[in-house]
Order: sequence, then structure tokens, then C-alpha cells
Amino acid sequence: RDLPSLRRRQRQMCIRDSPYIIHVLILALLFGTLAMSWDLAWGYAGIFTLGHAASFGVGAYTSALLSMRMNISPWITMFIGGTISALFGLMIGAPCLRLRGAPYIAIATLAFSEVARITCCNLVEITRGELGLWGIPPFPDIGPITFGGGVRVPYYYLVLIIFFVSYLWLKYIVNSKLGLGFKAIATSEDAAASIGINIARVKLLAFAISNFIAGLCGAFYAHYVLILTPAIMGSTYMIDIITMTLLGGTGTLIGPVIGSFVVTLSLEYLRAYGLARFLLYGLILIIIVIFVPEGVIIRGVRILEKLRESIK
Repeated sequence: RDLPSLRRRQRQMCIRDSPYIIHVLILALLFGTLAMSWDLAWGYAGIFTLGHAASFGVGAYTSALLSMRMNISPWITMFIGGTISALFGLMIGAPCLRLRGAPYIAIATLAFSEVARITCCNLVEITRGELGLWGIPPFPDIGPITFGGGVRVPYYYLVLIIFFVSYLWLKYIVNSKLGLGFKAIATSEDAAASIGINIARVKLLAFAISNFIAGLCGAFYAHYVLILTPAIMGSTYMIDIITMTLLGGTGTLIGPVIGSFVVTLSLEYLRAYGLARFLLYGLILIIIVIFVPEGVIIRGVRILEKLRESIK
């Protein structure tokens, strides 16, 4: 009589204790947070930047190098990495955000991103270039909580904390006066300027906040995988970020997180098909973009509204 419940408990324990499943969940939450930070720039402030992956990489390399070369605790370098990424975003944003039109901003930020990646490739004495920066220390233990030795559960709870804190912070921002400024600029810069909004200042704040979270995610990634290559600043990561955000729905914050889980789990599920999984992945994304262009979240909300209206 108790056999079904016993098997159910065994399956739950296998899922809970499986390093592979925990690893996939960590990546889904991490890139969901990264996509959520990009959604602040594009979905709310209307800044279509293609340099977000570079900020992710800058935070990762900054935290890793400071902890390796200067023996600073990763708990400290993680926030330093986020701060340096925010400054990097301000450096990029100062000239780029003066441009009008999403295509021009996209091209300019993509150029800065490529400059950062190529610079990282050529600073072999510091970053080891394409050979990869290895020997990155993990997060130090906190009492009985151990981060070394291939244990993944503490990293899962840490990325969960990063996700929730980032979400609550961004939710507070988008519902504040500053968030209203973001939305006004995204709707019409001329109209926003006419009511006294400082366009350059508000755009730079959006850029700095989103890049800070991107750098924080990059720092976590560095001390989790313990090896870095300049590829993390490349277009592949940027395409994934955009895909997750558009799939879940822009201007929702939680939508990119759902998109991250869909993309991450889909790629892992399709791994059994070898290289053909990228073709299947692309086909699925094309179908979704054609039939659900506004994103899963927005489409779901609209369906619920129609159902509620039909019931009334």
C-alpha cells in the first residue's frame, strides 16, 4: 500500500540530490536574472543595447582576477565586479545614448562589446586569452555551508537569493518615479523632455542599474564554473539573453525568467539530438516568434482577460 508513496519520495530525493538537475536550475535562474536586467533597459527604458554580455563578462573577469591576484574574498569581489560593470556601462552609455533610434544604439553597443572581447583575448598575460582563465577560487565557506568540492546545492540557494533580491529591487524601481521616467522615455523622448525629464540622466541610470546586475551575475558565474574564456562576451550569450526576454515578454521582469527556464530546459532536453538540437531549437524559436510575438506572459494575460470577460 505504501509502495507508490515510497517510489514518489525516492523520485523526489533523486531530483533534489541530482547535481545535473541542480546545475540546470542554477543556470536557468542565473540567466533569468541576467535577462531580467536587460529587460529593464529595453522593456522599460527603450534602450536596445547589445553590450549586456560584455558587462556580464567584465563582472566575471573583474571578480575572478581580484580574488586570484589580490586574494580578496569573492564575497567582496562579486560586488566590486558589479560596480565595475556599472561603470563600464556608464562609459559605453555616455556616448551611445546620445544617439536617437534603437538600431544606432544597438550597433554602437555591439561595437563596444566586441572591443571588450578582443581586448580580453589579447591581454594574455592577465586573462590568458583564449586559453581560458582557470584556478578561480570558489566562494569561501560560511560555517557548515561548503561551496567547494563540487557541491552545488549552496550555489543554488545563493543564486536564488540573487534572483529574488534583484527582482524585488527592479520591481521597486519600475514602480517608482524613476520607473515612470523610464516608461515615458520609452514612449516618446520628446514628450518626456517637454515635462522636464532629464533624458540623458535617466537613460544612464537605467544603463548603470542593468549593468550592475549583469556584472553581479557574471561574478557569480566566474566563482561557480571556475574557468572563464572571452566567449562569454560574445554574441551567443547576447542572442540567448534577447531570446529569453522576447520569449517571456518584454516589460514584465518575470517574463524573461520564464523565458530563461524554457530556453535552458529546451537546450538540455534537445542535447540528446547532438548538433541537430541547434536546428530544432532555432525552429522552435521561429515558431514561437511567429505565433507568440508578444511573449508567453503577455499572451497568457490576454487569454485570461478574454476568459474573464466571456464569463462575465
